[in-house]
Amino acid sequence: MMENRCEENGKPNIDFYLDITPEVCPLTFVKTKLLLERMQPGQVAEVRLKGGEPLENVPRSVREHGHEVLALEAEEPGGGVDTPHRLLIRRA
Repeated sequence: MMENRCEENGKPNIDFYLDITPEVCPLTFVKTKLLLERMQPGQVAEVRLKGGEPLENVPRSVREHGHEVLALEAEEPGGGVDTPHRLLIRRA
């Protein structure tokens, strides 16, 4: 069983970071998948994304590939679709 490594505030430690805000589908998930392939099981990635399709497709595709979506939240409270979001993923 993989140890759940967390910072003092209870949030998971981030092992990898990827900013795909300038990308469009399908490159958004392609880049996320390439990152996941470099990670070890249990490691956590933070992916920064925005836009309607990436916000729907990337988390769904991550789950379909068996990985865990830990969080998806807008960087600004009440932010709309075009506001950058942070997606936390734990590799299975």
